[in-house]
Amino acid sequence: MLAAVLSNSPRQEKFKYSLQVKEHTVPEARSDQAVVQIQAAALNHRDIWILKGLYPGIKPESVLGADAVGVLLKSSGAGQAKVGQRVLISPSVNWDSNPRGPEGAFSILGLLPNPGTLAETINIDEKEVFPCPDHLTTAEAAALPLAGLTAYRATFTKGRVQKGDHVLVTGIGGGVALFALQFAVAAGANVYVTSSSPEKIRKAVELGAKGGVNYKDPNAGAELKKLLNGAKISTVVDGSGGQLFDQFVRVMDNGGVIVQYGQTASPKGVNFNMTAVLKNIDICGSTMGSRVEFKELLEFVSKHNIHPIVSDVYHGLTQQNVDDAFERLEQGGQFGKVVIEVQNTRQKL
Repeated sequence: MLAAVLSNSPRQEKFKYSLQVKEHTVPEARSDQAVVQIQAAALNHRDIWILKGLYPGIKPESVLGADAVGVLLKSSGAGQAKVGQRVLISPSVNWDSNPRGPEGAFSILGLLPNPGTLAETINIDEKEVFPCPDHLTTAEAAALPLAGLTAYRATFTKGRVQKGDHVLVTGIGGGVALFALQFAVAAGANVYVTSSSPEKIRKAVELGAKGGVNYKDPNAGAELKKLLNGAKISTVVDGSGGQLFDQFVRVMDNGGVIVQYGQTASPKGVNFNMTAVLKNIDICGSTMGSRVEFKELLEFVSKHNIHPIVSDVYHGLTQQNVDDAFERLEQGGQFGKVVIEVQNTRQKL
C-alpha cells in the first residue's frame, strides 16, 4: 500500500526526521482486526513534534497519522460498524472506559507498534471502529477524531462545562480549541477566546463566541473583564501552557477549573498563585480520551449537527502534498484542521 513513512533522513534542518511517501508492506490483518480503506486523513501538531524529534518513542518506518475516515472493507461482525459503511477510528490505544485515565499502557495511532492513517488502508482492532456521523463531509470527518476527542474530554469530562457557564478557550484557531468552542456553544455555554489574530477572533465570534482578547495585549485580563460584564469564568480550556494565567485567574469564579491539554507556548505550565488557592481553583491535565468518550463524542456531534472546521485540503497522498500540508501546519496560520485526501491518489500519480 501507499503510505507516508517516517525516515531518519531529514530533508529540512528544522526537522530531525522526514516523511517519505512510498509503497509500504504491512502484515495481514488478524482475525480480530478490521481493515479500513482510508478516504482522508488529518494532521495534528503531534505529527510536527514527531518530525522534530520532540516526542517519546519515535521509531523510523512508522506510518504517521492518527486521524482518518474510511470505508470498512473487512470485519468479523463483532464491531459496531458493518462492511461497506463509512467509519471513523478512535485514535486512542488501551483506554476503554475509565474516566480518570487509561487502564493500560496508553498510546496513540501513528507510531509503531501502532499503525498510522496516512496510508491507503489500515488494520485496526474492531473495537476501535465506529460508524461515521452521516452529516459530515469526508474532510470534516477526517478532521474530527484526535482533536475532537481531546476537546470533548477537556470540555465536559474534566472541564464540567454546563449550560449557562462562562468558558474561556485559549489559542483559538487550532483544532482542539475550535472544537472546544463549538462543543461549549452547543452545550449552551457563553464562550470567550484568546488569539493574537483579530481575524481569528472574528471567525470565532461567527462560530458563537461572545468575544475575544489578544493574549499579547498587556491589558488582556482587563479587556476580558469588560467582555464578561460582571460574570465570572468557570472553566478555562487551555493548550498553550498557562499564558496570562495571572490575569485570567482574577476573573475566574470560585471553584473554577483550568484544563490543560497541552503546553505549546510555555512548557513550564501555569504559575499557580495564592489567588488561585483562595478561589479554590482546580488545575488538571487532560489528554485524548477513552473509547467510551469517543462514542459519546460522535453522538454529541450528530445530535448538535456540528461541522468540524477545515482549513486546507490537499488532494492526493503524494510527496508534494504531504510536504506542503506539514509546512502549512508548522507555520501555524491555519484556522481549523489540515486534511489530506487519500482516496483516488493512484489516479493522480
